[in-house]
Amino acid sequence: MDETMTEQPGKGGCCTPARAGGVVGRAPVTVLERPGQRTRPDMATIPGGEFLMGTDDREGFPEDGEGPIRSVRVRQFLMDRRAVTNAQFGEFVRATHYKTEAERFGWSYVFHQFVSPRARQRLMGVSGQARWWLAIKGANWNHPEGPDSNLRQRDNHPVIHVSWNDAQAYCAWAGTRLPTEAEWEFAARGGLEQRRYPWGDDLTPDGVFMCNTWQGRFPEVNTGEDGYAGTAPAGAFQPNGYGLYNVVGNVWEWCADWFSPTFHVAGPRDNPVGPNTGQSRVVRGGSYLCHKSYCNRYRVAARSANTPDSSAGNLGFRCVRDL
Repeated sequence: MDETMTEQPGKGGCCTPARAGGVVGRAPVTVLERPGQRTRPDMATIPGGEFLMGTDDREGFPEDGEGPIRSVRVRQFLMDRRAVTNAQFGEFVRATHYKTEAERFGWSYVFHQFVSPRARQRLMGVSGQARWWLAIKGANWNHPEGPDSNLRQRDNHPVIHVSWNDAQAYCAWAGTRLPTEAEWEFAARGGLEQRRYPWGDDLTPDGVFMCNTWQGRFPEVNTGEDGYAGTAPAGAFQPNGYGLYNVVGNVWEWCADWFSPTFHVAGPRDNPVGPNTGQSRVVRGGSYLCHKSYCNRYRVAARSANTPDSSAGNLGFRCVRDL
């Protein structure tokens, strides 16, 4: 662990809690002899083109910079149909002996309902802005709920407890990259224009669950009506029009861009990549912990952000590749 990083949990939002004192923008040092190749890469061709990005939705969060609606163009690219899974990330770790930032810090944030009595004995603190996020010593991608947990029967679930820096390291090994925010939103819309979700405007059309979010009274009662209390398999539910699974709900997905609530208002419109500097990186898509009562950010235009060294039990990623 870089000695300039703090080991203390910091203040963070309810969506994805942040570490305190992270080294902004500094990627972990990883020596790769040569790029790897993921087993069974499964990517969809995203056609590119011009689309209306952002929203003025009454259910939105203007302070996040969801609007204004603007015409943006992106080039054609390839994108993972599914978020990177535990099995895929494990392949990367075995090939490179990479240690995630959660492993090097020695802790990560776990949602309170998933922490066992034994793991609670290793509690380091509580996120400053959301009491339901517990900093658990020994929690990481391979032990998602703490040292007494494992990945049994979760090989095909999205990897979690990965920071932006960790995702970058994986992409460097896999010969891919993280999507820009514009690419992510274009792909997530699946060819639909200005719809709230990848499938339309109704969250559960005809009573059918289309994604993995919180049902019940947050943060105490999750009825699990969509079939999952925690993460769902990366290929669960119906894909969108471009063949992408779980682009909303399940896990937040890191994007390449630095976050700004205002840069895009007068920023570039042709393959935009966001501001040159910042404090936090963009995350998109919401997670299994999102609920309309407090975090209605499982809409395709919703945005959030976190520091590049942060990790939590609902943070993952998917990759893209240039054509």
